[in-house]
Amino acid sequence: MVVSGPRIGVFGGAFDPPHNAHVALVEAALAQLNLAELRIFPTGDAWHKRRALSVAEHRLAMAQLAFGGFERTVVDARETLRPGPTYTLDTLRELQQEQPGTQLVLIMGADQAASLPQWHGWQEILSIAIVSVADRAGATGSAGPAGPRILPPLPSGARVETLELAPMDISATDIRTRAATSVDFSRLVPPAVARYIDQHHLYRSA
Repeated sequence: MVVSGPRIGVFGGAFDPPHNAHVALVEAALAQLNLAELRIFPTGDAWHKRRALSVAEHRLAMAQLAFGGFERTVVDARETLRPGPTYTLDTLRELQQEQPGTQLVLIMGADQAASLPQWHGWQEILSIAIVSVADRAGATGSAGPAGPRILPPLPSGARVETLELAPMDISATDIRTRAATSVDFSRLVPPAVARYIDQHHLYRSA
């Protein structure tokens, strides 16, 4: 059951690497969602990823470089330390136990929202957290729930909010490909992340 205490944002992802669209989403969440805190969770063993992720040490370091400068934002390493597959439900349960009385707001992109019924324990997720779906500014209205264009049918009582976000055509896959082929990607990621990728020779085939 969703409660009405302080709002804690939950934003997870591989962050392999974190890029400017991730940063824009964090900025929008802090500006629009009335969050007391935003917790960012680099994933551990991602059950839904077909490729192996970069080691957690690098992804945590890049997430800290990308998001650590924002007030009310914490990069949380717990999913990278958890054995076995990483499930958002486990993280929400832990936060609910650690911070009783808070209102958890699970932040996701439209593509993630469309596949929500495939998530482990998705109905319990909806009972624990409000879902905030990042969508192009104005696409579903300035307020109110995200429309059916984004979300599949949800159970009665599910709470959904729209997070307005300007469209940005950036993908981590493209950035990794650019890095592997020595094509400039510096404008697609925060400067500190670009330096980290170069210094640690990430995403290079040899």
